[in-house]
Amino acid sequence: MPKLPSRFQRFRSGSPLSFRLLAWILLFSSAFTLIASAIQIYSDYSKELSQIDSRMQQVESGYASSLARSLWALDQKLLQTQMEGILSLPDIVHLRLGIEPDSELVMGKIRRGADTKSHQFDVIHEGNDELKLGDLTVTANLDRVYQDLKIKIGIIMATQFLKTFFVSILIIIIFQHFVTRHLTTMANYAKDLSLKNLGTPLTLDRSDTPSHRSDEIGRVTEAINQMRKRLNDDMIRQEKDAAEIHKFSKAIEQSPSSVVMCDRQWRVEFVNQKFTQLTGFNPKSIIGRHPGALSDNHIENRDNRHLWQSIRLQVQRVGVWQGEVNSVRRNGERFWEQLIVTPIKDAAGHATGYIILGEDISIRKRYEQQLLRQANYDILTGLPNRMLALDRLKLALAQARRENSMVGVMFLDLDNFKHINDTLGHDAGDNLLIEAARRISSCLRGTSTVARLGGDEFLVILPGLTGPESSSQVAERILENFTPAYALNGQEVFVTTSIGIAIFPTDSDNSGTLLQHADAAMYQAKHQGKSSYAHFSPEMSEVSHERLQMESRMRRALELQEFELYYQPIVDTTTGELRAAEALLRWNNPVMGMVMPDRFIPLAEETGLIIPIGVWVLEQACLAAKGWKESTGQDIGISVNVSPRQFRDPGFTKAVMGALSNNNLAPERLELEITERLLLDNSIETADILRELDRAGIRLSVDDFGTGYSALSYLKSYPFDTLKIDKSFIQDVMKEPEDAALVRAIINMAHSLGLAIVAEGVEEESQTYFLKREGCDFAQGFFYSHPLPAGEFIEWLKTNHRIPT
Repeated sequence: MPKLPSRFQRFRSGSPLSFRLLAWILLFSSAFTLIASAIQIYSDYSKELSQIDSRMQQVESGYASSLARSLWALDQKLLQTQMEGILSLPDIVHLRLGIEPDSELVMGKIRRGADTKSHQFDVIHEGNDELKLGDLTVTANLDRVYQDLKIKIGIIMATQFLKTFFVSILIIIIFQHFVTRHLTTMANYAKDLSLKNLGTPLTLDRSDTPSHRSDEIGRVTEAINQMRKRLNDDMIRQEKDAAEIHKFSKAIEQSPSSVVMCDRQWRVEFVNQKFTQLTGFNPKSIIGRHPGALSDNHIENRDNRHLWQSIRLQVQRVGVWQGEVNSVRRNGERFWEQLIVTPIKDAAGHATGYIILGEDISIRKRYEQQLLRQANYDILTGLPNRMLALDRLKLALAQARRENSMVGVMFLDLDNFKHINDTLGHDAGDNLLIEAARRISSCLRGTSTVARLGGDEFLVILPGLTGPESSSQVAERILENFTPAYALNGQEVFVTTSIGIAIFPTDSDNSGTLLQHADAAMYQAKHQGKSSYAHFSPEMSEVSHERLQMESRMRRALELQEFELYYQPIVDTTTGELRAAEALLRWNNPVMGMVMPDRFIPLAEETGLIIPIGVWVLEQACLAAKGWKESTGQDIGISVNVSPRQFRDPGFTKAVMGALSNNNLAPERLELEITERLLLDNSIETADILRELDRAGIRLSVDDFGTGYSALSYLKSYPFDTLKIDKSFIQDVMKEPEDAALVRAIINMAHSLGLAIVAEGVEEESQTYFLKREGCDFAQGFFYSHPLPAGEFIEWLKTNHRIPT
């Protein structure tokens, strides 16, 4: 007990929370003890009173009848003895027996001021009739009850207080051990916490168990450590942010784009090195100035004022401005600059300044102008291209509608350009196009337009015409200008052009239709004999429409199996024996009937359809040769014509090898006929393809020899096996000595080069004698057989007795 005050003092001074907790425990415990004790004392008091009442009831039940008998017998001694027995009972201190009619007997004594409790009952004699003899009043003294109550109150209060006090002390000790000492540790940790020791976590003097980690102390500890970790992370992040800010500062300073920072009033506060390099302005000289008024030239600044006014308004309204500006350097040199202007906003979203990013786009602008020119002008000739020409045509038509005038549209196509391009090479073709463009342009006035639509096609737009005859005059000047020769690769070449003319609004009021009509008129001019012009007429639409229909039908001809091969024999001139056959393509269309090659082959070459058609011809020709072997048992060669466009296709060689492989045909049984104009190209690609075919064992032949430019100097450069003399020389060989001499020379020249000769177009027996006499190796023509379809050619083979054995 002597230690309690010192413990209280320690609680009060060292643990105010513990002291307050003790006070509140004592207060509420005492109140609870008082209430509980009062309830218990009251209960005991009521129990004592109940026992006194019970005792008085026992007196009534136990003595009533005996008192009645004693009183009826008037036995005073017995009556007195009975009342003394009642008076000897606990707490009974006074008896009063009232005797009828008016006497009484009193025993015992009541202390003045004492608390008493009384009980009265009647004394009745029970006989034939009940007779009340008197009544007995029993009085009990409550002093003993009160004395016991006082003792109980003292004992209960003392024991309850001591129990409450020691339990409170025990609770406080437990609370101090489990709570307050840890709170003190937390308080000391928080007091000493600083940015320097964020790496040290808070630890408490208790075991690390799941229950401890999940209770309030554990959660508070975890929260403090998380706060410490966040502070530590924030400090690290702030250090990183500072490093990032420094890095960003360096990045802005060393940025490849110019950076200008302005305050809210658009006064320059900062410029980076790139700005200085780009503009030549010294940073110190422009700080505080408006970005649109950096120059000392007042005229320049005045011109920039409206631009920067619009920039400021758009930045305020939209939040950003981006555009291209023709800026000026300090030395007065102009350059194109891409600018992006954005506000610098605070946390509330208010602009505190502005940042201007700039990039020199002068080179890009030059490229854009170059690309714009490439998009609208032909690179080779410098003329407007199709896109720009169509735009100008639409503008010319719109102006003509307003002025009620005419517009002439001329469609020009160079005659035999493909032949020249294939013969002399693409460089010569390009030079020809350049010179043709110059000649056409020289015939036009300033308001007219000449454009290259592609290939060798040109378009001329003649606005403001007063009548169709004006376009005819222009066409005549152009044709006249094409009369002089062209110098191409050291050779003089004569090139003409065909011109088709359509007039707005006479022929059409639509630009697209006008072009179609001019194109149709141009084809009409070609049919007239080239080097001419033709005005559009309604019937030309039918011809143009027929050409479009032919192209459309030809695109489906392969799919619908409308193509077929005819075969013409090639025989030995000396013996008349069959050596090979030439495959000749025919197109049997259900609508147009049998279409000859001279009608559809040029169109197939123009559209590129000659490539798949050529592959089909190779496959069918090799398949036919294989069939002849099976039906006759003889090796009959097959000869196939190859167009220049087909020959230059990257997949040509592969297609040839595939046809041989698919049909298991020996390469030496296939002969490819190459046109003479293809040889005159003299390109490396041509030589490589021919040598590759020769190495594979495929025979090579020069078709229509002598109809083009002289190719004698090229024959020794290529691995040819055969020359085919064009039928134009053979048909007059018996009539014209010059033709006979030329054929004789070709035969001798070919034999000297080790080449075999095939004469085409042999129709008369006399021609066969001449060819045999001059040593021509082989011949083909109507004299031997017309070209025959596959079935008839098989029959011809069976009935022909001159097949070599």
